[in-house]
Amino acid sequence: MLTVYGYRGCGTCKKAYTYLKENNIPFEEKAIRETPPSISELTMMLSQYEGKLNKLFNTSGGTYREMNLKEKLPTMRTEDALQLLHENGNLVKRPFAILGDKGVVGFKEEVWDDFLEK
Repeated sequence: MLTVYGYRGCGTCKKAYTYLKENNIPFEEKAIRETPPSISELTMMLSQYEGKLNKLFNTSGGTYREMNLKEKLPTMRTEDALQLLHENGNLVKRPFAILGDKGVVGFKEEVWDDFLEK
């Protein structure tokens, strides 16, 4: 089952939900602020993005800016960065979608087509 972590007020998440519904793709929706992805889910997603931590962060979010993560992230230990994401769903790039042992963050229809093997 496809799991999608998102936020109802997020325009990109709304586009992803609409895409999934229009294509009759069943999914489980999880509120990313209340239930951030687990460390194991974050670790799996990190492998999808070849270890590039910045790909998992919502770099346009206020929390990212308030915490000055643009400066801190390059020298942060991976374990610490993943823990930070796990503890604060606002920091996670969304939507954050997982299907089995693969995943994708953000929403671009062509990327999701490949991800879902449409």
